[in-house]
Order: sequence, then structure tokens, then C-alpha cells
Amino acid sequence: MDLKLFIMLPGTSSVVNAKSISKNGGKCTYRSLVRINENAKNSKSSVSCESLMLDDISISDTIPTNDIRTDEVEFSHEASIGKISEKTIFYLMSRGLSEEDAKAMIVRGFAHPIAKELPVEYAVEMNNLINLELEGAIG
Repeated sequence: MDLKLFIMLPGTSSVVNAKSISKNGGKCTYRSLVRINENAKNSKSSVSCESLMLDDISISDTIPTNDIRTDEVEFSHEASIGKISEKTIFYLMSRGLSEEDAKAMIVRGFAHPIAKELPVEYAVEMNNLINLELEGAIG
């Protein structure tokens, strides 16, 4: 994913939330440029990148470029790359879920912030696609 965001006017705000899920050796690269110009005083910008790895051979990289040209702004960038926690799987299994259902629940929960912004028809299709992709594929 490539993103270019230019903040030019005072009092502007932006929020970028990027999410990726990788499996079967998948590779994801988030590359961005956020530029806050000199005139954009009292602006706010927040960038968050989250990656969920479903195996040991997938790769995710975050390559941000943050070009902040004034001191009178609030800017934050965070990135996290993680795997499904075995402790979380164990906990969900102790509550009666199968291992496959527990992993699927975690992936759907990770994707939920995106799904809730979509029209219902698209959210249903996204969840169906996640379920189809996860059938017997997580391990």
C-alpha cells in the first residue's frame, strides 16, 4: 500500500488506519509520505499500521516518511506487527471453541474496524471471504 498525504492548511486533521493480514508467505509493505507544511499550524495527524501474520514465513514492512515542517502540530505514527497469540487461542478453546474457530474469531476481530465502516452487504462478503480463506489454512 502506498499513501501520500499532504496537510497544507491550519487546523487540518487526518487519521490513517492501515491493516493487513498475511498468510502462506504473503508480503505486505506499507509505504507512506505524510507532509505537514509550514502553514498548517495547529494541525493533527495520526497514522497507525497494524499487520497480522498467520504463519512464520509471511513478511510485513512499514516504511513511513514523515515530513513535518512546523513545530505547532500534533503528529503520531505507530506500527505493530504480530502473530495470533497461543495464549489467546488456549483461552478461547477453554471457552468451548475449536482451534480453527478461535483463530477465525481473532482474524475477524482484527478486521472488524474495517468491516463496520462498510455497507452491510460488503461487510458480509468480507467476512465470508475471511472464513473461506481461513478454512484449514491457519496452522
